[in-house]
Formats: sequence, structure tokens, C-alpha cells
Amino acid sequence: MSERPGRYERSTSGMVGALIVTVLVILGVVAFRACNTTDPEVRPQHVDYLSQVRYAQRTGAELVYPSSLPAGWFATKIDLSLGSKPELTLSMLTDSGSDGQYVGFLQSPVPVPELLTTYVDPSPTSGPDVETPGGVVTHWQTWTDAGGDTALVARWHGRSLMVFGGASQGELEQLAGSLTTRSLAG
Repeated sequence: MSERPGRYERSTSGMVGALIVTVLVILGVVAFRACNTTDPEVRPQHVDYLSQVRYAQRTGAELVYPSSLPAGWFATKIDLSLGSKPELTLSMLTDSGSDGQYVGFLQSPVPVPELLTTYVDPSPTSGPDVETPGGVVTHWQTWTDAGGDTALVARWHGRSLMVFGGASQGELEQLAGSLTTRSLAG
């Protein structure tokens, strides 16, 4: 028997046709998914910053932190660096709506000018000093940037404190007035 295995004719036009069919199938799948997929609603994570502060205090860290956040505000992130001069970074949003403003709080051994250029603006504008009764620090310097963000800065026990963000200066002052070192450990 001298049978040859079955073969089909290969041609350039056949390969181009197969390529076109493959591309059309891929485009069809992409179009189908685009029509039947909705954008997921992204909600910022709420973080219990007080439990993290409580943990840090149990290790002996002396932290300044907001005793509470203004109504509607919530923490979204906390970073702690424990050591001889602990650092705390707290990120917050003023509300969960689309117009929520970012507000941050820092306790850091880094000098104030360096914090201002890092978190506010390379050339922030100095404003009038303000008093915030009730907090661990009552006298704050104000700084602003060209985009409308404000920062309140002060020194406390050789460390820099900074409250900053897009919220109104009055709201930032309210947060600064709530800063405490009260022990949560227990």
C-alpha cells in the first residue's frame, strides 16, 4: 500500500483568513465583556487607628494622636514606626462621599521645613499662627500651598507635629485641638 497521509493545501490566503477570524473572535469577546461589565464601586477602607495606638502604647511608645475624629471623618491608613522617637502617620477622609477631602496627621523626628516640602509644597506660604485650646500643643504655625491645601505645624518634645490636607483650616484646627497622649493601654 502506498497511501499517503491526508494533507491539506496551505496557502497564504488561508492563513490570512484564519488570522482575521481569530482577531474577530477576540474583538467579539472584548466587546461582549465591555457591554456586560460594570465599574466596581471602590470604597475606602476604614481603619481602627485607636487599636494600633493602643498596641504601640503597650510597647512603651509615646504617641500623639487624635482622641476622636470629627463627625463623618474616618481613618484610612496608619503607619507606625516604633523606636526611641516613634513616628506616626495617619491618613483620613472627611467623609465617604465623592467630595471627601484628604487629611493627614504626622508625628515625626524630621524637622518641620523638611515635612512641609515633602507633604505640602516645595515653597509653602506662611500664614498667621493659630491657637487650638485643648490639645497637647496649643500654638500652631500655618502654611498653605498654591492648590489650597493647608498645614498646621508645631514642635512637641523634640518632634514635629503636622495636621494637613484639603479640609478647611477650621476643620484642621478642630483636629489639632483633639490631639492627645492619653493612655489607651489596658
